Amino acid sequence: MRALTVPELLHAWEEGLGQPLAERALALLAAACPETPREALARLSLGQRNARLLRLRELTFGPQLVGLTTCPDCGERLELTFQTDDLKVAPEAEPEETFMLNVDGDEMQFRLPNSLDLAAIEPHQDLALTRQLILERCLLNVQHCGEERPLDHLSANAVEAIVEHMAKADPQAEVQLAVSCFRCSHKWQASFDIGLFFWAEIHAWANRTLDELHVLASAYGWSEKNILAMSPRRRQLYLDRITG
Repeated sequence: MRALTVPELLHAWEEGLGQPLAERALALLAAACPETPREALARLSLGQRNARLLRLRELTFGPQLVGLTTCPDCGERLELTFQTDDLKVAPEAEPEETFMLNVDGDEMQFRLPNSLDLAAIEPHQDLALTRQLILERCLLNVQHCGEERPLDHLSANAVEAIVEHMAKADPQAEVQLAVSCFRCSHKWQASFDIGLFFWAEIHAWANRTLDELHVLASAYGWSEKNILAMSPRRRQLYLDRITG
């Protein structure tokens, strides 16, 4: 993985516009990892993908992250400041391609979810339906006493065991932040999605950059290529002269 140039980052952002979140993440990783086929990136487990997105975020904007959340108890808006290292969760072992579990007599073979699964289920908002669709895609085989059986015949214990095993094998796939409200002292766990967070940062940055390009090109007649070749500080010096 390498840091992206400003033109490369703008191109990856443009490619991701109008695409589902999973495709946006792949556009970023494909640009930063040209040595890895896009199909291979798409088949990384979600935890492996998120670890790469965290590294790319460090290379792009640095290790510090600042976000906003709302206290579910009193409604206070909170600013959170943390480091990328605070979000890194290493698995106990390198994830395997497939896993086997035996619960209530059901022998289950499954794999970890990846970006292809997210792209397939992203339009669905219902959490129960989302989990069911992921299991349907990731569950490779179920046998009971040597005979195959469908997913909807699995016990609740078996389904829960698969979900727990996935979370343990790929902990970077879903990161929870411990948050405490300074106003009411309420404590809770907030989910953090690096793909969503990073894309929002890039989207804001890209729009600011395009605004700068528009102002400088209009004032001096320079091409986009020539403006982007300048350092951010040099561009700002010219912008300061335009605005007085």
